[in-house]
Amino acid sequence: MNTGIPANPTAQPSLSRRQFLKHSSLATAGTVATAQFPFALSSQAAADFQVRVGVIGCGGRGTGAVLNVLGASTKVIYPQAGYHTEDAAKNAAAARKNIKVVALADVFPDRLARCHEQLKKIDVNIGEECCFTGFDGYKKLLAIGEINYVILATPPHFRPAQLKAAIEAGKHVFVEKPVAVDPFGARMVIEAGELAKQKGLGIAAGTQRRHLPGYRETIKRIQDGAIGEIMECRAYWNGGEIWVIDREAGWTDMEWQLRNWNYFTWLGGDHIVEQHVHNLDVMNWVMGAHPIRAIGLGGRQARTAQRNGHIFDHFAVEFEYPNGVRMFSQCRQINGCDGKVEESVVGTKGTSNCANNILVRGGEAWRYSGPPCNAYEQEHLNLIQSIQDGKPINEARAIAESTLTGIMGRESAYSGKTLEWEKVYNSPMKLGPDKYEFGSLPSPEVAIPGKYRFPV
Repeated sequence: MNTGIPANPTAQPSLSRRQFLKHSSLATAGTVATAQFPFALSSQAAADFQVRVGVIGCGGRGTGAVLNVLGASTKVIYPQAGYHTEDAAKNAAAARKNIKVVALADVFPDRLARCHEQLKKIDVNIGEECCFTGFDGYKKLLAIGEINYVILATPPHFRPAQLKAAIEAGKHVFVEKPVAVDPFGARMVIEAGELAKQKGLGIAAGTQRRHLPGYRETIKRIQDGAIGEIMECRAYWNGGEIWVIDREAGWTDMEWQLRNWNYFTWLGGDHIVEQHVHNLDVMNWVMGAHPIRAIGLGGRQARTAQRNGHIFDHFAVEFEYPNGVRMFSQCRQINGCDGKVEESVVGTKGTSNCANNILVRGGEAWRYSGPPCNAYEQEHLNLIQSIQDGKPINEARAIAESTLTGIMGRESAYSGKTLEWEKVYNSPMKLGPDKYEFGSLPSPEVAIPGKYRFPV
């Protein structure tokens, strides 16, 4: 698939960071995002914009996201939710009175029912006629004209097609990260983002660090030159094992893989894409661009049981940006090891953790000291406010490129080969079955570097 997007610049080691940002496809998006955030909905917005929500994907993250948009995940709105004034908190609460959950959709009836039970606890009831199950349930939800705001939290494999369908149906979308598991899906997300611009629709992604005041202020200062020219970047998500769903009697291959989706690359993308994308997104945000190549390694050493599918449990990747800056990335899901979840950059004048501090050599240290923020709620408020203002957020390209950054790292580690962005971007790789139905679906073999081949 050719999206008509121009080729990315080749490596230019002599290019300065500020010159680099001027030429970057993400520079403008980053500037707009910094200018827009943070939002606190005005009383006028509360009165005018009626949000009608449809939830596609009712598992843990989908349920959490709908509670976030309703403000039900924070018991006390101020100050825990991060509003700068009590009036702002009241306005946000008033806006939420104009938010209604209209419909739910999930492949599995039991997951939809659990989500509905959580909503009933906060007096949100949805009629059976607006609860849709099965692989095509999302299409029935999107056909409801009243819905204007879709929460998309299905497994990552399904997000590109469902995002595009939602935009075609005229809905604003909050889509969870990552937004794809392969280059085909990433390209589709970029196309959906361009269509959203044409239709005046908003797309916000679940990369909540972009909605945290500390990150926004710190990265703005970095991009303004607070630590000089960036020389090196580091990104980490080293943690323990996460949830796993054991297979039950009577489940077909498809049902078990869907329920245990994190452990199958065609569904979740492997954890360098599904989880580490948060850190990779911060690095792309700081640099104002995506990497141009990657060389990685990884393996499957601790999680080797059948219940863990076929994904790796650790990765280490070196990414190179167009101006020659290297970003060193680590991610691990192994119990009993040191944990580290953070980002950092080294510049000619100092260093920063990207989140809330800047250390200048021989100068004064700066630390963000503003109010806290529940970013899981704020990302919805930001999207709603931008729609109300007639300038809807569009994070499609940023999250697609951050997702593809993870895919490039994964495929380099799987294959043991250096991969170039253009070859990855244009790859025909499209993971998953041709038809969605319950039945036999053999799991792929674990990738062996040197034997596994990335399709170009």
